[in-house]
Amino acid sequence: MVRIMNRGSCLCGAVQFEAGSFTSMTHCHCSMCRRHHGAMFATFLNAPRDRFRWISGEEEIVAYRSSGRGLRPFCRRCGSALPTFLPDWPAVVIVPAGLIEGDPGVRPEYHEFAASATDWFPITDALPRHATRPAEFDALPTVGNPMPDPKAGVAQGRCLCGAVAFELEGAPEIVQNCHCSRCRRARGAAHATNAFFRREQLTWIRGEEDVVNFPLPGAKRFGQAFCRRCGGKVPRVVQSTGYAVVPCGSLDGPPGGMPRGHIFVGSKAPWFEITGGLPQWEELPA
Repeated sequence: MVRIMNRGSCLCGAVQFEAGSFTSMTHCHCSMCRRHHGAMFATFLNAPRDRFRWISGEEEIVAYRSSGRGLRPFCRRCGSALPTFLPDWPAVVIVPAGLIEGDPGVRPEYHEFAASATDWFPITDALPRHATRPAEFDALPTVGNPMPDPKAGVAQGRCLCGAVAFELEGAPEIVQNCHCSRCRRARGAAHATNAFFRREQLTWIRGEEDVVNFPLPGAKRFGQAFCRRCGGKVPRVVQSTGYAVVPCGSLDGPPGGMPRGHIFVGSKAPWFEITGGLPQWEELPA
């Protein structure tokens, strides 16, 4: 039997791996995945554990235990979420789909934790939806993630572990879904959904000292900010522009504006189908 090996890596390239033929792909909308990835949903691939190997950078991996059964690894340099092994599925490796180079050979099968999807970013495709997990996983406990009381005119957010918290006053200048390969690798997801605020709209409530700000070498402005403790994505202040780029998955509620559309769809992941009626641009709007 021919075993197809798929290569993947984090944003900075320090951590690289290979995984054998994938057996399934699913979208997860739980709030913990949103905070860890910074995306509005995460997409995971499953492969047999014996068909996975680290190529480089294993020493750069930090693992945050998000629950009694949940382990969320990330790159200590750039913050990308990384493949994980869970005790409930010892023979399986779970790989964030945004890290994979090329076509993994499978397509998303369903949405899990669809009941946790946000009202302002609804599911628009026709895939099956499960309020929590599919029936075969019902024996596994779910973990609550309570939200703070909302504040009028203020978007609140935090990392996965809660060490870093922030507020954004007023509306963002723009919200966009970005499908570029950098955003996909940074978030480990189908795409990023970013809100752009002026720096003065951002207030760190706690934990600013725990924020790692990674500027991607060779990029003019691109980078990623994350909590050094849990890897949860948080706003990144770009000094050259005066903007704070906010990963919308880190927010407790809506950002104060709706996504304008999809940008860099010419770089879209081959396994992801864009649905809904938002405008699409091959790169940036004219």
